Amino acid sequence: MASRKQKVKRPLTGFWHPRYWGTWCALGVFVLVAHLPLSFTRRLGVLLGSLFYRYASSRRRITEVNVALCFPELSEAERQERVKHILRNVGLSFIETAVALWAPERKFKGLYTLKGVEILQRLEAEGRGVLLLGGHYTTLDMAGRIMGLNIQCDMIYRVDRNPLLAEAMARARESYSGSAIPRDDVRQLVRNLRRGHRIWYAPDQDYGVANTVFAPFFGIAAATVTATARMAQMGRAAVVPFEHYRDEQGIYHVQIKEPLANFPSGDDETDAARANAVVESVVRRYPEQYLWVHRRFKTRPEGEISPYPPRKRKAR
Repeated sequence: MASRKQKVKRPLTGFWHPRYWGTWCALGVFVLVAHLPLSFTRRLGVLLGSLFYRYASSRRRITEVNVALCFPELSEAERQERVKHILRNVGLSFIETAVALWAPERKFKGLYTLKGVEILQRLEAEGRGVLLLGGHYTTLDMAGRIMGLNIQCDMIYRVDRNPLLAEAMARARESYSGSAIPRDDVRQLVRNLRRGHRIWYAPDQDYGVANTVFAPFFGIAAATVTATARMAQMGRAAVVPFEHYRDEQGIYHVQIKEPLANFPSGDDETDAARANAVVESVVRRYPEQYLWVHRRFKTRPEGEISPYPPRKRKAR
């Protein structure tokens, strides 16, 4: 892989308007949290998750629907307990994002394991780009920082509606990773793959009917993007499953696996099902560390209705 080029930082002088003052304060809090002892920040994350469970009622209801759909074998009491743990992990993920983006490197010593790097090194020696196939697990940002401490990897991200927050997070990620590529910039993504880059990609959210097929996820027809196969084909890249989780001692485990064989196959539904199966295999082992707060099954086949409560319209 080519050496990392010096990135041209975009000026922040346009963000001193009063409408951004709240964001500046929030960023200051994030940076402060990133420098606090990990034992304290974890307790803070658990507290934040408890508040989510109590007050973020819309996200709690979405999580309850997802858990009921995907784990029908659980009793009602077991489902509620799982929902509590899921939202606790969501709270932890907010705190971990701050740590991942702004904590000093020394803070990660002895905090993680990383396996499978030799697979990426082998593919690099073969001159192949890599599409790292992952999911929206709550340890996503911590895993990204861990990868950045050891290997170069580009990241795809959703541009936040707040331009200051989007810029600050992109800068932070680019300080330890390769390029931070906006989700809609397919041309840059394909170019980087053809140049032999590694790019982290998570296709496990519901983006509607455009460029999707219905493929099983926990036995339920889920609208799944066909972009995984398309990008691998256009970028002439290997698709490499990538998973991560946090254990009970607070140690993060990141594992890179062998590339998917015969992928893409040329059949969109088959390829989408395989991508979903990669994510599902991880979620079944660590169900409480997945972002169940998203409407994964909101787009339904013709004749089916959404399982989620309707969104509340904001008063004008």
